[in-house]
This record gives sequence, structure tokens and C-alpha cells, in this order.
Amino acid sequence: MNRRIVLIDQTLLPGTLTTIEIDTVDELIDAIKRLAVRGAPALGVAGALGVALAATNGSDVPKEAEKLRKARPTAVNLAWGVDRVLAKGSPEEMVAEAVHVLEDDIRRNADLGRRGAQWLIDRVGPRVNVHTHCNAGALACVEWGTALGVVRALKERDALGHVYLDETRPLLQGARLTAWELAQMGVEHTVVVDSAGPTVVARRLADAVVVGADRIAANGDVVNKIGTYPLALAAARAGIPFVVAAPESTIDPHTPDGESVEIEIRDAAEILHPDSPGASKALNYAFDVTPADLVTAIVTDERIINGKPLD
Repeated sequence: MNRRIVLIDQTLLPGTLTTIEIDTVDELIDAIKRLAVRGAPALGVAGALGVALAATNGSDVPKEAEKLRKARPTAVNLAWGVDRVLAKGSPEEMVAEAVHVLEDDIRRNADLGRRGAQWLIDRVGPRVNVHTHCNAGALACVEWGTALGVVRALKERDALGHVYLDETRPLLQGARLTAWELAQMGVEHTVVVDSAGPTVVARRLADAVVVGADRIAANGDVVNKIGTYPLALAAARAGIPFVVAAPESTIDPHTPDGESVEIEIRDAAEILHPDSPGASKALNYAFDVTPADLVTAIVTDERIINGKPLD
């Protein structure tokens, strides 16, 4: 039995919408590392499908699963998806569990989006201007999205005002992917450079900051794309909600706090300009940690968590 995984190559968007056919776990790991597939929920699904792929191809499943688990260490969903399928016995059971993880992602994020939208309407008012960071939309999941799922649900209820989004250096997931998704939805939006995001919040152009998460520690610290922490500080200063939208699977009870999370450092070439002096070095953090006391609410597919510590 030989099957393959088909996924959108996010590195080519928005100019080209095309898919990649994945036949081996090594090909999937390459796609994960170069961000052809990215986003915490999508990585969870990719991890689940990768283990099922290894099982159907007759590979050494535990060995392949361990390689997958380490492909991107910061996001907890990847290992979560791997472990969900690895716990099953036969290749057939593994495939069935992987498909369940994929299909369940759609339902859970739709529930999350509607719950978050209602929370914002109740607290902000009938028209909500949103600021967001990176890409937490359908591309980061199977469908719907987390932070952009909230935006989508606000639009469904005619409660969405304007969306401001950071370009999200160095790979521009905001300017490329989030802007593309918002355009597909017909949502009015404005892209700003990352360093201008806190100023947008300070000038009260947004009523709330809504972001996704790659890992939420047991104490409520939130690990997300680098540049999230300054938005949380700005939101606290401006007195507007800072909302994290993420599925329950992103909450990691085994990680006590944000300081315990391994923060991925990516290739310096992603941020060094070709004309930079040869002696220049770069520290390319992929994620940062927002302390729990800066988070107004965590919205999941099952609940809304207000205040800390986590329930």
C-alpha cells in the first residue's frame, strides 16, 4: 500500500498556487523546514499524515516519527500529531487516525473562530477593527484558520471593521499569506511593517489584537511568531484586548513556562542583505514568548480562558 500527501507550497504564494506531492517522510521534513507547510495546526496534521505515510510505505515508523518530531522544535502541534498516530497499532489504524486528525481540524477551528468572534463582539462592540501578526488562517490549518478564523467569523456576522496586519519579517507570512487570504475573503486590510504594529495599536486604529500560537505553556505563556511580544506590550499599554486563538492541542501541559521552550533559530541568510558586510552576523529568532499576564484571553475550540493560571 503506497500513498502520498498532497499539500500547498506556501513558499510560492501569492504569485503561484500549486501543490507538492509528498512520497516519503524525508520529503515531508524538507517541506516543513523550508516552510512549504507551516502553521501550528497544519503542522499537527502534517505530523499525523507523515507517520501514516511511513507506516503504509513499510518504513521504520518509530525512527521516522522521531525525525518528524524534531523537524521544527518550537511548535507543539507537530509532535502532538505524530504521537496521536504513533499510538495506533496497524498501518490501517494509523491512516484512519491521521484522516481523523485532518478532518477534526476543520470543525475545531470553525468552533474556535465563532467563539472568539462572539467574545470580541461582547467586549468590544458590534464593529471590531483587528490587528494580527504572521499567518493564522486557512493556510496555517486545514481550513478556516485560528486568528483569521475569528476574523472570518466576525465577517460572517457583519461585525468586522478593518484588519491591520504586520508584514512579518523575514519571510513575510503576513504580507504574502495573510494579505492573500484576506483578499480572497473580500476583507479590507492594510499591511504595515512589523515595527509599526505597536504604533497602529497605540493610535487606537485597532480595537483588539488577535494572534495564533505555536505553543501555550502550562502557566499561560504564549509562544508565537517573532514580533508578537511587542504587540502584546502595546495592547496592554493601550488598554485593548490581546487575544490568542489556538486549538486545545496547542496547550502543552508538560511545558511549565515560556522559558522552557526551545526557540528555533533559523538561517542568518534569511535576514542578512546580500550587500551586508561580510563580517556581519545575524540572530534570526523564529518565535518569541509573550508572558501570560499580557494575554487577555485564550480562545480554543473548547473554551475561553480568561486570566491566569490556566484552568
